[in-house]
Amino acid sequence: MDYRNLGRSGLRVSCLTLGTMTFGGRGKFRDVGDTDLEGARRQIDMALDAGINLIDTADVYSDGDAEEIVGQALSGRRDSVLLATKARFPMGSGPNDAGLSRHHLIEACEASLRRLRTDHVDLYQIHQWDGQTPLEETLAALEHLVQTGKVRYVGCSNFAGWQVTKALGIARATGLPAFVSHQVYLSLQERSTEYEIVPSALDQGLGLLIWSPLAGGLLTGKYRRDQAPPSGSRQASDWDEPPVYDQEKLYDTVEVLVEIAEGRGVSPARVALAWLLHRPGITTVIVGARTDEQLADNLAGAELELSDEEVDRLEEVSRPPLIYPFWHQQKTGSDRLSEADLSLIGPHLSLAEVGSQA
Repeated sequence: MDYRNLGRSGLRVSCLTLGTMTFGGRGKFRDVGDTDLEGARRQIDMALDAGINLIDTADVYSDGDAEEIVGQALSGRRDSVLLATKARFPMGSGPNDAGLSRHHLIEACEASLRRLRTDHVDLYQIHQWDGQTPLEETLAALEHLVQTGKVRYVGCSNFAGWQVTKALGIARATGLPAFVSHQVYLSLQERSTEYEIVPSALDQGLGLLIWSPLAGGLLTGKYRRDQAPPSGSRQASDWDEPPVYDQEKLYDTVEVLVEIAEGRGVSPARVALAWLLHRPGITTVIVGARTDEQLADNLAGAELELSDEEVDRLEEVSRPPLIYPFWHQQKTGSDRLSEADLSLIGPHLSLAEVGSQA
């Protein structure tokens, strides 16, 4: 297992993280999975045996049940892992039971600690943007949690590039805690994160944690052109993440993915994970599974090395088009691009142009 620094912090995390959204199965999360306590213990054992040192959860997963299960499953071995959780979404029906206010964040963190049966979380993440709460208030609440020893590091999730950069600017100007990481969606199915979020992370020194790397199962090879989703799968349910905007491009991508996987004698899921693990700026990829067999296969993705030709094929079939202003920068500004710029624009330049940036 490879270990990487989380952004510019000194915290080293495994390149794969165990995700727990499948734990519990309460409410709408049943469409994702319903792993019980014994199943969670087995999956955590598998993850730790493979070298994973970070477990990611959230208070909203199964209305707190996922955190409860994680806390029970880690009884007696809490100090052997890093724990990450998140807050922002409603955890009650009251007017202050959601959002990023000082009131809700402190209350949410203390509730998570009780469910997780621990006195601190290693990474506390803002689960979603809140445009109605001043960032100064949110960051001050995080400062309180850090100073009281309840939180070690802070991060965000699902922010736009400008939102995370604004938060970092305020933090650095005021001495409040700065995010060390950004948890986002990115996969071969949908790469719009590469427009602004990946470059902002590279430029600002944020670690990227990737959720749903297999696009909710779309990249497992089970979903093919002119075939109905398998019975019982997430795509056959009411769960609508991630959305698919270009069905034909998805099927084209899956065909290349399957061809490479068959040539290697491995699953398409392993190939999709291996591709992600070598993308610019990626610190760790979050893997979760309905079954032990799926998890075992995902864990093996950390060991697969793709050839340049295989990477090029996946890049070509899934590459997002350059939107403005990036196509203009490619045409008229390619003589002065940074590493962050090249993470998006580089594949669209000729080899000679890329060489001129070195």
